[in-house]
Amino acid sequence: MNTTVVELIGVDKEYGGHRALTDISLTITDGEFLSLLGPSGCGKTTLLRLIGGFEECTRGKLLLDGRSVAQVPPEKRAVNTVFQNYALFPHMNVFDNVAFGLRMAKKPADEINHSVARALELVQLVGMERRRPSALSGGQQQRVAIARAIVNKPRVLLLDEPLSALDHRLRKQMQKELKQLQRTLGITFVLVTHDQDEAFAMSDRVVVMQNGRIEQIGSPMAIYEEPVNLYVARFVGDINVLDGVIREQTAPSTFRALVEGVTVSLRSKRPLELGQPIHVLLRPEDFRLELEKDIAESKDLSDKFQQARLKGTVRRIFYHGATYDVEVTLESGRRVQVTEFFDEDSENLYFKPGDAVILGWHEGWEVVLPHEQ
Repeated sequence: MNTTVVELIGVDKEYGGHRALTDISLTITDGEFLSLLGPSGCGKTTLLRLIGGFEECTRGKLLLDGRSVAQVPPEKRAVNTVFQNYALFPHMNVFDNVAFGLRMAKKPADEINHSVARALELVQLVGMERRRPSALSGGQQQRVAIARAIVNKPRVLLLDEPLSALDHRLRKQMQKELKQLQRTLGITFVLVTHDQDEAFAMSDRVVVMQNGRIEQIGSPMAIYEEPVNLYVARFVGDINVLDGVIREQTAPSTFRALVEGVTVSLRSKRPLELGQPIHVLLRPEDFRLELEKDIAESKDLSDKFQQARLKGTVRRIFYHGATYDVEVTLESGRRVQVTEFFDEDSENLYFKPGDAVILGWHEGWEVVLPHEQ
């Protein structure tokens, strides 16, 4: 069983009467890569600053390794932070930037040399010890900031949107390198980001936040496939929201419902009542799409439509290379998005604007939420 490194119990944080965090309870385990995910202003950076010691809790408890750290300053905590702007000393070279904390702690010269060399090796900066930050690329500056943070062997490394200033290609590369570094070091990483792809690519668990509260905690797969409410569903990827109403219960977790004017069978772990309005959530890749004329002419397509036969018309196509998105307007007037794979053997996309189509999905692929959520 993994040891708890960070624990927050009923934590609130207020600034001049404004509550930035409300009733935050969270445990972070040894060696875990955890991401705090949410839009700007949701409280994720405030939560990171509390753990780092740059802010104090208004209410509640914050424990590191089981001990309260109330009034313990950042430099006295076994926690280091990599800031969004890297905060490197411009007048110092790479070696001196990385060695700064060790020198402040009055470590022996031999230990400093060995520790800095090891840190630079881990972040792939060997040979750049004498360069100033101004002579480095953005990705290299970020590596220096990470090396400076890990050279002290912290229990927890906090990362405040460290990749936001990088271009898309370098950002993807650094995501892989950060995850590999975390596995190599075996220490706890806590990342703040507003980028769902970034959080999912690196994290063991993700904490989705809104308005200073935690909405859901879970693995990337659990949060993507089983969102607890519409906010989480919409924040962590494209989602289609269909409206329906429960008509009858046919088994302990199976219901029949009228969804966008069509009767379908649904599965739900949540208790639902007859006549209850519901949302039916489906990712674009969950739909199965066929031309209406093909369905009429073939009996081999019935397995694609175990769930529903929602009629619609193709409005627009968005090409993405290996896949393309098909925007469909249903007979009910609702617009949905369907992801299709591109057939490289064909010169043209299978669907085109104006096509009459039918959508379906397999029972159990949907997420059902009560309408009030």
